[in-house]
Amino acid sequence: MLRCVVRLHRPRIPRLRRCNTTTSSSTTAKPFYITTPIFYPNARPHIGHLYSLVTADVIARYQRILNPTRPVVFLTGTDEHGLKIQQTALAKGVDPLEWCNTVSMEFYKLARRANVSGTVFARTTQESHKKTVGHVWRALDAQGLIYKDTYEGYYSTTDECFYPPSRISPHSTLPNTMIATETGSVVEWSRELNYKFRLSSFRDALLAHYTRAAALNTRAKEGLTVRGVHPDSHQLRIIRDLEMEPLEDLSISRPRERIGWGVSVPDDPTQTVYVWFDALLVYLSGIGYPETRNAWPPDVQVIGKDIVRFHAIYLPAILLALKLPLPTTLLAHAHWTANQQKMSKSLGNVTDPMQAMDEYGVDAVRFYLARVGGRFRDDVGWSEEQLRKHTDEIRSLLGNYFLRITSGVIRNRVSDAISAAQDKSFQRLLSHQLAEVDLSKTLDISAYAELNAPCTLEDFLPLLGNLGGVVSDCMRNLEVAESLHTIVQVLRHANTLLTNLAPWSEGQSATIALSSYVTALETLRIVGILLQPFLPGTAAKLLDALGVSETERSVAYARIGRGSVGGGDVLSVKGMKLFSMPTGK
Repeated sequence: MLRCVVRLHRPRIPRLRRCNTTTSSSTTAKPFYITTPIFYPNARPHIGHLYSLVTADVIARYQRILNPTRPVVFLTGTDEHGLKIQQTALAKGVDPLEWCNTVSMEFYKLARRANVSGTVFARTTQESHKKTVGHVWRALDAQGLIYKDTYEGYYSTTDECFYPPSRISPHSTLPNTMIATETGSVVEWSRELNYKFRLSSFRDALLAHYTRAAALNTRAKEGLTVRGVHPDSHQLRIIRDLEMEPLEDLSISRPRERIGWGVSVPDDPTQTVYVWFDALLVYLSGIGYPETRNAWPPDVQVIGKDIVRFHAIYLPAILLALKLPLPTTLLAHAHWTANQQKMSKSLGNVTDPMQAMDEYGVDAVRFYLARVGGRFRDDVGWSEEQLRKHTDEIRSLLGNYFLRITSGVIRNRVSDAISAAQDKSFQRLLSHQLAEVDLSKTLDISAYAELNAPCTLEDFLPLLGNLGGVVSDCMRNLEVAESLHTIVQVLRHANTLLTNLAPWSEGQSATIALSSYVTALETLRIVGILLQPFLPGTAAKLLDALGVSETERSVAYARIGRGSVGGGDVLSVKGMKLFSMPTGK
């Protein structure tokens, strides 16, 4: 048996950003609580981990600009126990904690490098987490929900998971080999004495919860649509499974002689808490449960589609037993693939996220992940060619547009028209341009579909005026890619409009030049606000260059005429390069 050495001194991974999991006495609002999967550090992170982080970060950052007075608690971290960690550490010739300290830091560095605005980086090897695990175990045991029994069935070392016969199938090519149907991982028959959790007792309550959530999944609640499990296909499958097959009681421990690296079962040193039971409780321990719980429940939990059952069945059953409210929304995203296979450390087909960000820039990679992967329903093939294409897209539509409108030629052409104006403030100049434009019409996302770009201000301004509302509607429904698509469409139309009006041309009137200039600055201001969740570094650089006040960067100001540019002096805006040239070309 591997002896797990716990060192007295361990490297401390700091919390990611500001971290306050409680609300102040003057704050009554429950914090918006969002979590990523708790990553398994048996190898270094790949692009799939960054995808989860960026997805959660986009939602967290959007919530901050939607309601700036409401705190956001954003938890990520590492799940550091289990057989795979034990075996990896043994193969490396180090103790498990030393290995976890090293690789967990890689996940922490990835989050920092990607400008992820997390507030809590939780580790299951922290003493505070072990305390929470012990508390929950004893609470369930006190209710008679834990009992000791012989487990006999299939176990996957890769998934660290027990599977019932209904979720097992023969391997397509290897004789006498069985696999988990959902993940394709090889399973082996196992027989051992374990503790079990009475999962079967919660089938009816879980079925009622998801049936109710499916019926209410279009009802708005605090800026977020009630979903249960999103996309809906996962929720429907959970409902079908609960209707068609009984829940078997869940094995929640393993003999310590087989797995020594983990949390000891309270009052039984011969058993180790099952790694998934342990890991799922990090969403509680990360906010200080049981002492502190005012951030609970999570508003959104971002996970990969391969771990839906753990988060949609096992965790909610435990929470029901603890009489805690269930998470509002479980966002189960698809996978990034390589050669039509899920990126996997065990398959060795992973893409290095650090290298991608070094070569193309942090915001370019974030843009690609959100734009292409933000629909969540279907797996997406990672392509460096597509990454280059989307990097060029945002560089051209946003970066070049900013440089075009702030060029010396245009500034010189509009300066005379501005000098002749009685009121030279940005708001007055803008309102003058809007005097004959009808902005009362409400548009929905269908107006931003692929179409011929408008040629006049009268066509374009309603699209710009409704952009903030359409993006908010999309984000309320966790439609990340659709949100970004509408912003890109407005930028595409804005570029075409600028080309059509040609304010730099001597044949164009100074009035049209001024109209083009002011409209473009207002477009950049609104787009800059709405891009903050997606491209935080670039958006901040743009808004700073435009002179947009820190107090006017919330969604409420993403409306025509709601904010100011240049501190009132529109000619003070100086163009700058928003993007560096990628080295990946």
